[in-house]
Amino acid sequence: MPFPAELVRDFVNTFDVEAQADELSSPAELARWLCERGLAGPHDRAGDDDLQIAHALREGLRAALRREPAELPELPLRVVAREEGLELDPAVDGVRGALARVAAAAMGASWDRLKVCAEETCQWAFIDSSKNRSRSWCSMRVCGNRTKTRAYRARKRGSRRLQGSNTDTV
Repeated sequence: MPFPAELVRDFVNTFDVEAQADELSSPAELARWLCERGLAGPHDRAGDDDLQIAHALREGLRAALRREPAELPELPLRVVAREEGLELDPAVDGVRGALARVAAAAMGASWDRLKVCAEETCQWAFIDSSKNRSRSWCSMRVCGNRTKTRAYRARKRGSRRLQGSNTDTV
């Protein structure tokens, strides 16, 4: 199973906002995704209700990464005392337990490093590995460039309006 921040990032990124492409577009794809990450067993099957919960969890986590209030679906979790301290564990097995494991990973993730791209059309989750944790975009070459170019063009449009206005009225 991946580290908590990586799991949350990968789960959020199952929906590509820009391309409107969903890796979890069916219950079977959800079960396969969870199984490939060691969260569910090879014989676990997902239903339509599991898929709805997965989508709600994913978008709730995306909202939380944008630092917005997020409502997450109810998942069967229990608190377990271990030597390292208290941990959240799924209270059930199967797909629902695997989704609970993703929610529990969110609690253990490094939220100062886990972010979502500031480019509105992107919203890709990423782990900020910069020293001062100041990264805003998943990719400076793509999303950062888009945002900066858009801001530059807006400033240019604004300066042209100012130059075209006649302030010498008598």
